[in-house]
Amino acid sequence: MAKNKQHASFSLEGLLKQVEGQKYPPVDKWNPDFCGDIDMRIASDGTWFYMGTPITRSRMVKLFSSVLRKDSDGKTYLVTPVEKIGITVDDAHFTVIRVDVEDDTLVFTTNVGDKVAVDAEHPISVHIDETTEEPRPYVRVRGNLDALVARSVFYELVEMANEVKNGAKTELMVSSAGCEFSLGQWSAE
Repeated sequence: MAKNKQHASFSLEGLLKQVEGQKYPPVDKWNPDFCGDIDMRIASDGTWFYMGTPITRSRMVKLFSSVLRKDSDGKTYLVTPVEKIGITVDDAHFTVIRVDVEDDTLVFTTNVGDKVAVDAEHPISVHIDETTEEPRPYVRVRGNLDALVARSVFYELVEMANEVKNGAKTELMVSSAGCEFSLGQWSAE
């Protein structure tokens, strides 16, 4: 019952007042009490839902995304100095919707407007979907938060990639900020 009372104190207006004007509040330094889970979900395509309804106000989505934190327990939370509220994430926290090349660096833009320069701290990783056997590329955005690279952006990366032969395997590699990242490999057989 106490959790429900704490949960009831959650207000969008209160959250706005606490973090307005801060691009990335220091959520990693805050250690508030857990107030329970709310019916908020980030779908695989990057759409945010509250109680089953899409959140269509981009300002609200950007606000929520600025106070996201994924903890060592694997769960994702909205965190303020006084509340920690669990939400559901179907796949990744964000979606990469654009790639630009600035100097020798790949710069991704996410669905919430974040710019991420791909480097050693913000690496690209590619996982193979067990069901479809298709590549699922991700980039680390901040903290433990990742973005799924949209298929169209992944195809742009593939066009930029170099083929590197390593014995019987060929690997697609892209460079960014002096680092090399694999987009996948396959056997020559």
